[in-house]
Amino acid sequence: MQNVNSNKLLNASLVKEALKQSIIKLKPATMIRNPVMFTVYLGTIILLGVCVWIMAGENSQGSLGYNFTIFIILLVTVLFANFAEAIAEARGKAQAESLRKTREDTPAKKITDPHSKDKTKWGIVQSSSLRKGDIFLCEAGDVIPMDGEIIEGIATIDESAITGESAPVIRESGGDKSSVTGGTKVLSDSIKVRVTTDPGESFLDKMIALVEGASRQKTPNEIALTILLASFTIIFLLVCVTLKPFADYANTPITIAAFISLYVCLIPTTIGGLLSAIGIAGMDRALRANVIAKSGKAVETAGDLDTLLLDKTGTITIGNRKATHFYPTGKIDEAVFVEACILGSLADETPEGRSIIELGNSKGYKTPSLQADGGTRFVPFSAETRFSGVDVNGMEIRKGAFDAILNQVRKAGKAFPDDTEQQVKTISSNGGTPLVVSRNSEVLGVIELQDIIKPGISERFMRLRKMGVKTVMVTGDNPLTAKFIANKAGVDDFIAEAKPEDKMNYIRKEQTGGKLVAMMGDGTNDAPALAQADVGVAMNSGTQAAKEAGNMVDLDNDPTKLIEIVEIGKQLLMTRGTLTTFSIANDVAKYFAIVPALFIATIPALQSLNIMGLRSPQSAILSAVIFNAIIIPILIPLALRGVAYRPIGAGPLLRRNLFIYGLGGIIVPFIGIKLIDLILALFM
Repeated sequence: MQNVNSNKLLNASLVKEALKQSIIKLKPATMIRNPVMFTVYLGTIILLGVCVWIMAGENSQGSLGYNFTIFIILLVTVLFANFAEAIAEARGKAQAESLRKTREDTPAKKITDPHSKDKTKWGIVQSSSLRKGDIFLCEAGDVIPMDGEIIEGIATIDESAITGESAPVIRESGGDKSSVTGGTKVLSDSIKVRVTTDPGESFLDKMIALVEGASRQKTPNEIALTILLASFTIIFLLVCVTLKPFADYANTPITIAAFISLYVCLIPTTIGGLLSAIGIAGMDRALRANVIAKSGKAVETAGDLDTLLLDKTGTITIGNRKATHFYPTGKIDEAVFVEACILGSLADETPEGRSIIELGNSKGYKTPSLQADGGTRFVPFSAETRFSGVDVNGMEIRKGAFDAILNQVRKAGKAFPDDTEQQVKTISSNGGTPLVVSRNSEVLGVIELQDIIKPGISERFMRLRKMGVKTVMVTGDNPLTAKFIANKAGVDDFIAEAKPEDKMNYIRKEQTGGKLVAMMGDGTNDAPALAQADVGVAMNSGTQAAKEAGNMVDLDNDPTKLIEIVEIGKQLLMTRGTLTTFSIANDVAKYFAIVPALFIATIPALQSLNIMGLRSPQSAILSAVIFNAIIIPILIPLALRGVAYRPIGAGPLLRRNLFIYGLGGIIVPFIGIKLIDLILALFM
C-alpha cells in the first residue's frame, strides 16, 4: 500500500489541520499534561492580565506595547508546542485513512445466490461491504478478502506470511482445516468462503481506531524525562523567585514581564514543546513502515532490544521454495528428464511449478508451446491429487509429491527406482522438498526444491550485531538443516524443531538474564511467545490470537520488518536524547542574555557578562523570548523525521551527540539571539 504524503514531511492539508488543533489544545485540561508548557501557558495568561492592568492605568510595568509583544511571543511559543504534537497526530490520522482506503479497495467475488451450484453467479464488491454470513468465491490467483470459513471446495493456499512455512497448505471445507485468513492467496482450485467477522470489529478496524484516537500512554523513558523536566521547571521557578529580594536589595525594579521571560527562557521549553511530538512521531514512523504499534512503549523498547527471534521461512529465506537441482534416475538422459519436468509443470501455476520451468530454461531447455487440443490434455495441479502434468504424443507425464507418484506407479504394477527413493530421502533430510516426475507411470527422476537465502540478509544481521542485538532463527527444520541455514545466513543462534514451548522457554531464559527480547509470530501457537516477549510483532494476515497477543502488527506481513522496527526504536530514543541535550544547552545562552540585562543598569560590573553585546534590557529580553519561540518550529521537522541513526557503539554515539547537539545547543542561541537583537534595533 502507498503511504499518504510519505514524500512530504509537512503536507499543506496536515499543516492546516494541525494549526486548528494547536488552538483547540489550549484547553487547561489538555495543557496540564505537559508540565513545562503548562507553566508557560500560565505565564501567558498572567501577562495578558498585566496588559489589561496597564490599560486600566498601571504605569510601573512598562509600556503596553512591550508587555503585549511578550504576551504574543509566549502565546506563539505555546501554540508552536501544540502544533508540534498536532502535526505528528495528523500524520498518523492521515495514515489511518490510507489503511481504511486500502481495505475498502480490496475486491471480493460475492456469491449472489449462495444455494446455487453455478459458480458464475457472483459479483465484484469491495471487501468493506462484506458482512458476517456473506459468502464469496476465491479462485486460483485471488487474494482472500476477509477472514472466513470454507463451506465448499478444497484449495492450495499460500500462507507463508502467516505460518512461516514455505510450502503451500491445503484448506478444505469441514474439520479443522476450513479456516482462511484475509490477505492469504489461493494458488489452485476454487473455494466458497463464509465471512466470520462483522464489519468494524476486525483487528484492522481496531487498529485504525487506535491510530485515529490521538491519546496514547507515555513510555517509562518519556515519564522519567517528564519528571526531569518538571524538576528543572521547579528549580528555575525558585531561582526566579529568589531574584526578587536580590533586585530589591540592588534597588533594581524588575517587571512581571521580565520575570516571566527569564523563567520561560531558563526552563527547557524546547524539549518540553517537542517531547510529545517525538513520541507520536516514533509511532508514526513505525506506521509509515506499515507497522502499527499499540503503544509508544513498544516502539521505544525496540530501541533497547538485546535479542531478536525470527522465523526462517519468509524472513531469512524467500517465502516460496524454488527448484535447485534435477536428478534423473538410472540411465535416463538428463535432457529427456528436464524436458519431462518442464512439460509436467506447464499446468502448474504455483510458484514452485514456475520455478521448475525457470530452472530448466536456465539450463538451455526451451519451454514448448503446447495448446489443449485433441492430442494434448493438461492436468492442472490440484490440492486433492497433489500432482500436475500433461498428456501429449502418447505420453502421460506427471510431476508431484513423492507419495502421490508412488501410488500411481504401484497401481500400474511398476517398481519405484531405489536410487530415486534414496535421493528423495536425502533431499528431505536436508530440509528440501522432493518432487517426483514420471512418464507413463515410470519414474524418470526427482526435482529438488529448497529454501533460498534472501539476498542481503546476512548484511542486515551484521547491522543488527553492530547495534548489539543477538539474532536467533526459529525453524521447524531438523538441527542439521537449521545449522546449515543459520551459518549461511549469519544468525547468532537457532532453535531447531521449534515448538511453542521452546520459543517461550528461550524468551524467558533471555529475560531472566536481564535482556529485552523481540518475537515475530503469526499463528495461534505463537501467541504465548508474542505475549511473553518485550516486543511482539504479529503479521496482519495472522490469526486473531497472535494479533491480540503482540504489541505491534505488521500490515505488510513482512517478518524482516523487525529489523526496521529496531532501527526506528533506536532512532526514537536518540532523537529524544539529542533534543533534550540541545534544549538544556541552549538555556546557557539565554541566561547570559537576560540576567545581565536585568541588573546592568544598577550593577555596571555585569556588563562583562553581556558577551553578546545586546543593545538594551528590553532588546535582550525580547531577543531571548523570540529565539525561544522560533526554535521550536525550526526543530519540528527534526522531531518528526528523527535524528539519523548509525549502528555504532553507545560510547561513540554519546560523544557524537554531545559534540553536535550539546556544543551546538550552546553556540546556536548566541548567534540567533544576537541576530534577532540586530533586527530589533532596526525597529526600536
